[in-house]
Amino acid sequence: MVLSAEDKTNVKAVWDKAGGNIGAFGGEALDRMFLGFPTTKTYFSHFDLTPGSKDIQAQGKKVADALTLAVNHLDDLPGALSKLSDLHAHNLRVDPVNFKFLSHSLLVTLSSHLGNDFSPSYHASLDKFLSSVSTVLTSKYR
Repeated sequence: MVLSAEDKTNVKAVWDKAGGNIGAFGGEALDRMFLGFPTTKTYFSHFDLTPGSKDIQAQGKKVADALTLAVNHLDDLPGALSKLSDLHAHNLRVDPVNFKFLSHSLLVTLSSHLGNDFSPSYHASLDKFLSSVSTVLTSKYR
């Protein structure tokens, strides 16, 4: 899925609005994912999966940092996310559907915090962006 110039502008605007909270939002999105899609917990059996735990917050920050990297490289997502794609495909062997679950959980989290600042056009652009990130992360599964 190709991001238009408007999509890229919208994604950057959402990221700017999230500001310094994006790491915490990443942790909250993981909490939502684990609650809504309990099968995703299998990849984190070594974590304290209590909502808000230090493990979840630290992993949420990693997710947020990876997405921030992607936001900063919207014109080269495959290059920016190549190492993460290798990690998830070859080492962690994460089921690709889990990226969709996390994307959904992140959209809900951002919507709940940004309220009216999370417009329908921002939502649509961020959904396309997260779908593109998911596609890149699963590209090496084939």
